[in-house]
Amino acid sequence: MPTAPLEHLAIIMDGNRRWAKEQNLPSVQGHLAGYDRLKQVGDWCLDRGIKILTVFAFSTENWKRAEEEVGFLMDLLERALTVDLKTFQEKNVRLRVIGRRDGLRSSVLRAISAAEETTKDNTRATFVICTNYGGRLEIVDACRAAIRDGLIPEEVTEASLTARMYWPEMPTPDLIIRTSGEERTSGFLTWESAYSELYWCDKHWPAFDEAELDTALEAFAARQRRFGK
Repeated sequence: MPTAPLEHLAIIMDGNRRWAKEQNLPSVQGHLAGYDRLKQVGDWCLDRGIKILTVFAFSTENWKRAEEEVGFLMDLLERALTVDLKTFQEKNVRLRVIGRRDGLRSSVLRAISAAEETTKDNTRATFVICTNYGGRLEIVDACRAAIRDGLIPEEVTEASLTARMYWPEMPTPDLIIRTSGEERTSGFLTWESAYSELYWCDKHWPAFDEAELDTALEAFAARQRRFGK
């Protein structure tokens, strides 16, 4: 079966801290470099007609990191949703943030609501940020919602659970890229990625360049996707 055009790209942006260590820089500088790289990758995806870019920005396990590092990551998220919001408007890109809201500081919650509302009618592409996110927890939350809604066992189906995921309308990711040489998905889009293609990249995220993106897209285009057929 020929591979359909890639519409939804998802990325596990790994290796910021390892990149910083190799540069003899503090970890936060690695995250800042990764943030700048993400903005570049977003532009490259727009140039290639990719309609949805989803990134794993902060997992539920990342709360275990040092308080200073967590605070810096939250600062970067808030910056993306406020200071950089005008860029999304100029480029006609819609913003979505998925994950648990509990634990996020109030200013971040306000920024999420405002950014999603401001960009809701943008149509060129959608940028999805997974923050305070865990794939298993998303499924747990969907099951809890089904119970609260009074579904009986016979009514619990793939469709009824999908309708209760963080973004029910999310199209299946066509391709998931993970950087920094790791070869696992670490709970990223566990429900949504059942038939996603996977691509492992040895480069740390801040070093991920346009040529590497094109190599991943070419690898995807060469694959045969049968979806169980």
